[in-house]
Amino acid sequence: MILVQEGEEPAEDPVLLLAELNASVDRLEKLMAAINLTNGCTKAGGMTLTELIAKKDTLLLKLSAYRDLVYSAGQSTNRARGTEIKVKATLKASDLQREADQISKEVRQLDTLLQETNWSTTLME
Repeated sequence: MILVQEGEEPAEDPVLLLAELNASVDRLEKLMAAINLTNGCTKAGGMTLTELIAKKDTLLLKLSAYRDLVYSAGQSTNRARGTEIKVKATLKASDLQREADQISKEVRQLDTLLQETNWSTTLME
């Protein structure tokens, strides 16, 4: 609902705006379905684009966790006195960083493959 002061007219016709919204949402639905169809049928590197996107998304999630672990493992705690409890990392930051670098490389390679395939693929409708 568009509210205007009594005696005033809205800057744009709300009925036309609502019709434009409905048409845009309908077009978006068709476009999303076409993209999903295309991604499910198009293969690159032995996997569908849908599978590649899922793999990339999960690798990014894993990379985020590894980066947090690297940060935590690299922190040192100082003791004011020798009697205070000493805290140490249970995982080596260097090993975690090496794994994070490998995951990062794989993400970049997947992203390159996805972008390359997207440029050479026609949208199915």
